[in-house]
Amino acid sequence: MEDQNTPSSEHLDETNHSETNPSEASTPNEATENTSEDFKSRLDLQPLQDSVADIKREIGKFIVGQNEMIELLIISILTNGHSLIEGVPGVAKTITAKLIAKTMDVDFSRIQFTPDLMPSDILGTSIFNVKTNEFVEYKKGPIFSNIVLIDEINRAPAKTQAALFEVMAERQITMDGTRYEMELPFLVFATQNPIEQEGTYRLPEAQLDRFLFKIEVDYPSLEDEVQILVDNHNRQDDMDFNTIDSVLSADAIKKYQHLIKQIVVEDNLLNYIASIVNNTRTNANLYLGASPRASIAILNAAKANAAINGRDFVTPDDIKRCTKAILKHRLVLTPEREMEAFTVDKVVDQILETIEIPR
Repeated sequence: MEDQNTPSSEHLDETNHSETNPSEASTPNEATENTSEDFKSRLDLQPLQDSVADIKREIGKFIVGQNEMIELLIISILTNGHSLIEGVPGVAKTITAKLIAKTMDVDFSRIQFTPDLMPSDILGTSIFNVKTNEFVEYKKGPIFSNIVLIDEINRAPAKTQAALFEVMAERQITMDGTRYEMELPFLVFATQNPIEQEGTYRLPEAQLDRFLFKIEVDYPSLEDEVQILVDNHNRQDDMDFNTIDSVLSADAIKKYQHLIKQIVVEDNLLNYIASIVNNTRTNANLYLGASPRASIAILNAAKANAAINGRDFVTPDDIKRCTKAILKHRLVLTPEREMEAFTVDKVVDQILETIEIPR
């Protein structure tokens, strides 16, 4: 008589089968882990994120708030783009640009633009030898640096501003028929005051188009201003920039810039970017729309924003995050809209609300 407590042969077969093939009966936790592995970033973005955090930490030693300006400047570095910083005096435009340059182990130069500044004061000049009747040496100007801070760019006349066209677009200058390549990375951070108009010269549209971003810097909040006073009092009005550590090398910058180019962008998002920019050319509120350079700028900035947030793919939010700072200096309102106190920001907001977001 068979013992009822003894398992049947069929049950034994099933038990042995489950014991010898544990992979076929994975637990829910294992299934979740396997699924999460499928969605891991295809690019190693952690070093980039760590470097961004280090830059913000170093800048935070002296700058309170202004997170928007700092993040956009970091994005401009990652995308190899120039930035125009606009704000009233005293809101830390110049200091922030200097501090960001200080966090990088690269050459830095500052040029104060004035009405009597000449192109040769920026680009350099050729030295003429009277005895040999030829130019024997080229003395390079302050533009030959990695990070160039141009303070009050709208103070210089048109011919001096025009000297920046070639170097900003092509990273080279041509002097006396000889071409000089700029050492990479090469970035221009320029500041201007939107309030004071006396003794200033409006930047031409061709030059504005060479800036990736126009970053508008506002006054700090009440809480931030209180913290500014506390910090200033504690350090007794002493700002020792030597306490800023260099956390990013030139090679690392070039490595990250190459990494940004590998961020994935779906076709529907490319269509989304093109639709936004195309709308600016047919918009009834605008006299001048954005060029294809703006489309490429939005694409590259969105990639950098995705990488900073640890994603190897772009989302619509990345695109919307950067669009306004890229378009606001490239668009010109119609005279009628200007008289009605309409703004470019309102037009861009309307365009972003009108264009269907890809799903």
